[in-house]
Amino acid sequence: MASKTLQRLMDVAPRGLPLDPQVLRDCGISPQQTTYLVNAGWLQRLSKGAYLLAGDSPTRDGILAYLSRRIPGLHVGGRTALDWQGVRHNVSFRGRVVLWAERTYVMPDWLGEHMSYTLQTTRLFDDRLPADTGLSSVPNRDLSLLVSEPERALLELASDIGKCRAKGQSLEEAMNIAASLRNLRPEVLDTLLTHCTRVKVVKLVRDLGEASGFPWGQDLQRHVDRLGPGRRWSSSRKDRPRFTLKA
Repeated sequence: MASKTLQRLMDVAPRGLPLDPQVLRDCGISPQQTTYLVNAGWLQRLSKGAYLLAGDSPTRDGILAYLSRRIPGLHVGGRTALDWQGVRHNVSFRGRVVLWAERTYVMPDWLGEHMSYTLQTTRLFDDRLPADTGLSSVPNRDLSLLVSEPERALLELASDIGKCRAKGQSLEEAMNIAASLRNLRPEVLDTLLTHCTRVKVVKLVRDLGEASGFPWGQDLQRHVDRLGPGRRWSSSRKDRPRFTLKA
Protein backbone atom coordinates (compact mmCIF):
# COMPACT_ATOMS: atom_id res chain seq x y z
CA MET A 1 0.00 0.00 0.00
CA ALA A 2 2.78 2.43 0.93
CA SER A 3 4.64 1.77 -2.33
CA LYS A 4 1.48 2.45 -4.37
CA THR A 5 0.88 5.68 -2.45
CA LEU A 6 4.44 6.81 -3.00
CA GLN A 7 4.35 5.94 -6.69
CA ARG A 8 1.10 7.88 -7.12
CA LEU A 9 2.70 10.90 -5.48
CA MET A 10 5.79 10.65 -7.69
CA ASP A 11 3.60 10.41 -10.78
CA VAL A 12 1.55 13.49 -9.89
CA ALA A 13 3.89 15.86 -8.03
CA PRO A 14 6.33 17.85 -10.21
CA ARG A 15 9.96 17.59 -9.20
CA GLY A 16 11.16 20.51 -7.10
CA LEU A 17 7.67 21.45 -5.90
CA PRO A 18 7.24 21.70 -2.12
CA LEU A 19 4.02 19.90 -1.23
CA ASP A 20 1.47 21.36 1.15
CA PRO A 21 -1.27 19.32 2.88
CA GLN A 22 -3.84 20.22 0.21
CA VAL A 23 -1.62 18.95 -2.61
CA LEU A 24 -1.10 15.72 -0.66
CA ARG A 25 -4.86 15.36 -0.13
CA ASP A 26 -5.40 15.95 -3.84
CA CYS A 27 -3.04 13.01 -4.42
CA GLY A 28 -5.14 10.87 -2.11
CA ILE A 29 -2.65 10.96 0.77
CA SER A 30 -4.12 11.40 4.24
CA PRO A 31 -2.33 13.13 7.15
CA GLN A 32 -1.68 9.71 8.67
CA GLN A 33 -0.10 8.48 5.44
CA THR A 34 1.95 11.67 5.22
CA THR A 35 3.36 11.04 8.69
CA TYR A 36 4.17 7.46 7.73
CA LEU A 37 5.97 8.53 4.54
CA VAL A 38 8.03 11.07 6.51
CA ASN A 39 8.97 8.53 9.19
CA ALA A 40 9.83 5.99 6.53
CA GLY A 41 12.16 8.46 4.82
CA TRP A 42 10.22 8.77 1.57
CA LEU A 43 9.13 12.34 2.28
CA GLN A 44 11.19 15.07 3.92
CA ARG A 45 9.51 17.73 6.04
CA LEU A 46 10.84 21.18 5.14
CA SER A 47 8.73 22.99 7.73
CA LYS A 48 5.20 22.85 9.07
CA GLY A 49 2.93 22.29 6.09
CA ALA A 50 5.76 21.86 3.58
CA TYR A 51 7.09 18.51 2.33
CA LEU A 52 9.32 17.31 -0.45
CA LEU A 53 10.09 13.95 -2.00
CA ALA A 54 13.20 12.44 -0.44
CA GLY A 55 16.33 13.30 -2.40
CA ASP A 56 14.61 16.21 -4.17
CA SER A 57 15.49 19.91 -3.84
CA PRO A 58 13.08 22.85 -4.15
CA THR A 59 13.36 24.70 -7.45
CA ARG A 60 12.62 28.38 -7.91
CA ASP A 61 9.45 27.73 -9.91
CA GLY A 62 8.40 25.03 -7.45
CA ILE A 63 8.84 27.41 -4.53
CA LEU A 64 6.84 30.12 -6.27
CA ALA A 65 4.02 27.71 -7.09
CA TYR A 66 3.99 26.61 -3.43
CA LEU A 67 3.90 30.20 -2.16
CA SER A 68 1.15 31.20 -4.61
CA ARG A 69 -1.16 28.73 -2.88
CA ARG A 70 -0.49 30.28 0.53
CA ILE A 71 -0.03 34.04 0.09
CA PRO A 72 -3.05 36.15 -1.00
CA GLY A 73 -2.36 38.22 -4.08
CA LEU A 74 1.15 36.86 -4.58
CA HIS A 75 2.66 37.57 -7.95
CA VAL A 76 6.05 38.10 -9.56
CA GLY A 77 6.42 41.80 -10.21
CA GLY A 78 8.67 44.72 -11.01
CA ARG A 79 12.06 44.02 -12.52
CA THR A 80 11.69 40.23 -12.35
CA ALA A 81 8.38 40.33 -14.25
CA LEU A 82 9.97 42.44 -16.97
CA ASP A 83 13.01 40.15 -17.09
CA TRP A 84 10.79 37.10 -17.53
CA GLN A 85 9.14 38.84 -20.47
CA GLY A 86 12.41 39.66 -22.18
CA VAL A 87 13.04 43.19 -20.88
CA ARG A 88 16.26 43.47 -18.88
CA HIS A 89 19.23 45.72 -18.36
CA ASN A 90 21.43 44.53 -15.49
CA VAL A 91 21.68 40.75 -15.75
CA SER A 92 23.45 40.52 -12.38
CA PHE A 93 20.11 41.11 -10.68
CA ARG A 94 18.39 38.14 -12.30
CA GLY A 95 19.00 35.80 -9.38
CA ARG A 96 16.78 37.81 -7.01
CA VAL A 97 13.04 37.39 -7.48
CA VAL A 98 10.81 40.41 -6.81
CA LEU A 99 7.53 39.29 -5.25
CA TRP A 100 4.44 41.37 -4.50
CA ALA A 101 1.55 40.43 -2.23
CA GLU A 102 -1.46 41.95 -0.50
CA ARG A 103 0.10 41.67 2.97
CA THR A 104 3.25 40.55 4.71
CA TYR A 105 3.97 36.86 5.14
CA VAL A 106 6.48 35.12 7.35
CA MET A 107 8.56 33.08 4.92
CA PRO A 108 9.84 29.68 6.11
CA ASP A 109 13.53 29.54 6.95
CA TRP A 110 14.32 26.96 4.28
CA LEU A 111 13.13 29.22 1.47
CA GLY A 112 16.10 31.59 1.67
CA GLU A 113 18.47 28.65 1.25
CA HIS A 114 17.09 27.95 -2.21
CA MET A 115 15.93 31.30 -3.62
CA SER A 116 16.95 34.95 -3.26
CA TYR A 117 13.90 37.19 -3.11
CA THR A 118 12.25 40.37 -1.85
CA LEU A 119 8.60 40.65 -0.84
CA GLN A 120 6.86 43.97 -1.45
CA THR A 121 3.43 44.79 -0.01
CA THR A 122 3.03 48.47 -0.95
CA ARG A 123 -0.54 49.20 -1.99
CA LEU A 124 -0.43 50.98 -5.34
CA PHE A 125 -4.08 51.14 -6.41
CA ASP A 126 -7.46 52.17 -5.07
CA ASP A 127 -10.24 49.72 -4.28
CA ARG A 128 -12.04 50.34 -7.58
CA LEU A 129 -9.37 48.54 -9.59
CA PRO A 130 -9.81 44.75 -9.67
CA ALA A 131 -6.91 43.15 -7.83
CA ASP A 132 -5.89 40.99 -10.80
CA THR A 133 -5.68 43.84 -13.31
CA GLY A 134 -2.44 43.60 -15.25
CA LEU A 135 -1.63 40.12 -13.96
CA SER A 136 -1.45 36.94 -16.02
CA SER A 137 0.42 33.67 -16.30
CA VAL A 138 3.38 33.36 -18.63
CA PRO A 139 4.27 30.54 -21.04
CA ASN A 140 6.30 27.58 -19.81
CA ARG A 141 5.63 28.29 -16.12
CA ASP A 142 3.10 27.07 -13.58
CA LEU A 143 -0.30 28.48 -14.55
CA SER A 144 -1.12 29.18 -10.90
CA LEU A 145 1.73 31.69 -10.71
CA LEU A 146 0.71 35.21 -11.75
CA VAL A 147 3.18 37.66 -13.24
CA SER A 148 2.78 41.41 -13.73
CA GLU A 149 2.25 42.43 -17.32
CA PRO A 150 4.79 45.06 -18.47
CA GLU A 151 2.55 48.05 -17.73
CA ARG A 152 1.94 47.02 -14.12
CA ALA A 153 5.56 45.92 -13.73
CA LEU A 154 6.64 49.44 -14.71
CA LEU A 155 4.62 50.95 -11.84
CA GLU A 156 6.08 48.39 -9.43
CA LEU A 157 9.56 49.17 -10.71
CA ALA A 158 8.94 52.86 -10.06
CA SER A 159 7.68 52.08 -6.55
CA ASP A 160 11.02 50.46 -5.69
CA ILE A 161 13.11 53.47 -6.71
CA GLY A 162 14.68 55.17 -3.70
CA LYS A 163 13.94 52.39 -1.22
CA CYS A 164 16.48 50.65 1.01
CA ARG A 165 19.35 48.87 -0.67
CA ALA A 166 17.79 45.42 -0.16
CA LYS A 167 14.64 46.33 -2.09
CA GLY A 168 15.86 49.39 -3.94
CA GLN A 169 15.94 50.15 -7.64
CA SER A 170 18.21 52.80 -9.12
CA LEU A 171 16.66 55.56 -11.19
CA GLU A 172 19.38 55.20 -13.82
CA GLU A 173 18.67 51.53 -14.42
CA ALA A 174 14.91 52.15 -14.41
CA MET A 175 15.42 54.70 -17.20
CA ASN A 176 17.45 52.16 -19.18
CA ILE A 177 14.73 49.56 -18.70
CA ALA A 178 11.99 52.02 -19.72
CA ALA A 179 13.96 52.77 -22.88
CA SER A 180 13.39 49.12 -23.85
CA LEU A 181 9.62 49.20 -23.29
CA ARG A 182 8.68 50.18 -26.82
CA ASN A 183 5.47 48.17 -26.95
CA LEU A 184 3.69 49.19 -23.74
CA ARG A 185 -0.08 49.45 -24.25
CA PRO A 186 -1.16 53.05 -23.58
CA GLU A 187 -4.73 52.08 -22.69
CA VAL A 188 -3.57 49.56 -20.06
CA LEU A 189 -1.05 52.00 -18.59
CA ASP A 190 -3.72 54.70 -18.50
CA THR A 191 -6.07 52.44 -16.53
CA LEU A 192 -3.39 51.60 -13.98
CA LEU A 193 -2.29 55.22 -13.55
CA THR A 194 -5.92 56.34 -13.21
CA HIS A 195 -6.28 54.11 -10.16
CA CYS A 196 -2.77 54.58 -8.73
CA THR A 197 -2.76 56.41 -5.38
CA ARG A 198 1.02 56.87 -5.03
CA VAL A 199 2.28 60.32 -6.00
CA LYS A 200 5.87 59.11 -6.28
CA VAL A 201 4.95 56.24 -8.59
CA VAL A 202 2.85 58.39 -10.92
CA LYS A 203 5.53 61.09 -11.13
CA LEU A 204 8.27 58.56 -11.82
CA VAL A 205 6.27 56.80 -14.52
CA ARG A 206 5.64 60.21 -16.10
CA ASP A 207 9.37 61.00 -16.04
CA LEU A 208 10.36 57.54 -17.29
CA GLY A 209 7.80 57.85 -20.07
CA GLU A 210 9.02 61.27 -21.14
CA ALA A 211 12.63 60.07 -21.15
CA SER A 212 11.76 56.97 -23.20
CA GLY A 213 10.41 59.01 -26.11
CA PHE A 214 7.80 56.35 -26.88
CA PRO A 215 4.12 57.16 -27.54
CA TRP A 216 3.01 55.56 -24.25
CA GLY A 217 5.08 58.14 -22.38
CA GLN A 218 3.21 61.14 -23.76
CA ASP A 219 0.46 63.06 -21.96
CA LEU A 220 0.98 61.48 -18.53
CA GLN A 221 1.02 64.79 -16.64
CA ARG A 222 -2.76 64.61 -16.29
CA HIS A 223 -2.35 61.70 -13.89
CA VAL A 224 0.04 63.76 -11.76
CA ASP A 225 -2.43 66.64 -11.75
CA ARG A 226 -5.19 64.32 -10.57
CA LEU A 227 -3.23 63.57 -7.41
CA GLY A 228 -2.47 67.20 -6.70
CA PRO A 229 -0.87 69.73 -9.06
CA GLY A 230 2.18 71.56 -7.78
CA ARG A 231 3.16 68.88 -5.27
CA ARG A 232 6.86 68.01 -5.34
CA TRP A 233 8.13 64.67 -4.06
CA SER A 234 11.52 64.19 -2.44
CA SER A 235 13.40 61.22 -1.03
CA SER A 236 16.54 61.10 1.09
CA ARG A 237 18.04 57.94 2.60
CA LYS A 238 21.41 57.30 4.20
CA ASP A 239 22.28 54.59 1.69
CA ARG A 240 20.78 56.31 -1.36
CA PRO A 241 21.40 59.65 -3.09
CA ARG A 242 18.71 62.27 -2.59
CA PHE A 243 16.41 62.90 -5.50
CA THR A 244 13.43 65.18 -6.03
CA LEU A 245 10.59 64.78 -8.51
CA LYS A 246 9.19 67.86 -10.19
CA ALA A 247 5.56 68.89 -9.74
